[in-house]
Amino acid sequence: MSNDVHAMPKAELHVHLEGGLRSETRDRLAARHGLEVSDAPADYSDLGQFLADYDLICQSMRTSEDFRDATLDVVEQCAASNVRHLEMFFSPQSHPSLPYAAMLDGIMDAFDFAADRHGMTALLIPAHNRELGAEAGLAFIEMVLADRRPRVAGIGMDYDEADHPPGLFTAIYDRAKEAGLGLTIHAGEDGPAENVRYAVERLGCRRIDHGYRVIDDPTLIERCRELDVLFTVCPSTTLLMTPWNDLNDPKHAIRQMLDAGLKLTVGTDDPGMFGTDLNREYMLLLEGGVSQETLEICAANGLAYNWN
Repeated sequence: MSNDVHAMPKAELHVHLEGGLRSETRDRLAARHGLEVSDAPADYSDLGQFLADYDLICQSMRTSEDFRDATLDVVEQCAASNVRHLEMFFSPQSHPSLPYAAMLDGIMDAFDFAADRHGMTALLIPAHNRELGAEAGLAFIEMVLADRRPRVAGIGMDYDEADHPPGLFTAIYDRAKEAGLGLTIHAGEDGPAENVRYAVERLGCRRIDHGYRVIDDPTLIERCRELDVLFTVCPSTTLLMTPWNDLNDPKHAIRQMLDAGLKLTVGTDDPGMFGTDLNREYMLLLEGGVSQETLEICAANGLAYNWN
């Protein structure tokens, strides 16, 4: 571990609560409810298998205490990587047996702990499961707005992008924008550059999660520079679940995004499932040939462009 990488103050803007749990926490939560959640492999080759395992983890989170303990796990991992500010996704629709308010109660308790013990600020980003469709998305945004707590900073959208492009969800993002919520979306990971364009130009997102296919459209790259869009990239995920499996290759999407002058910050995505942490994600880039100075800029971007 590079001491310089560890010492950098960081923001973690792309981590999913359910995918962030270490194996011991997953096992403990599952045991509470008489479930067996086997350790997820770290060599996923397709999104479908990953999401199936992700949903198994979700089944073990059934009480407010479960959400508190799960969030504490993510908080402690972030603190070990010198994270000063956390913005955490979670998937409320994947926990139908528990009221949304109870999920928030557990998460906010853990955020209080993060502030008291680590001096870490923390915000929450509920994410809509796009596979459930637009009508469910409208119910999702109304649920979020009905319990608008100060640390619920914005909305996101995840799950399978390929068959559920951003254009299906315009009304959801218009409603969130009217309410003053931050807007981000998983786009350009398992879908084309056009998904990124729609997200920034029509939905109004100034943060894009992943976004790697932006490299396929030079005019879109320029547009994202003009609009000051921040991309939250996750090196481990690219190596396992995209065509770009070599960070030493200058044609790797993240390397091309950096070379094109796009604003990037680094996240872990689902660190418990991929066996990583934020320090390691930065180290992967350093070992792939990205300079320490560039990594410091990425870390600074996360601290400067968050929703705190």
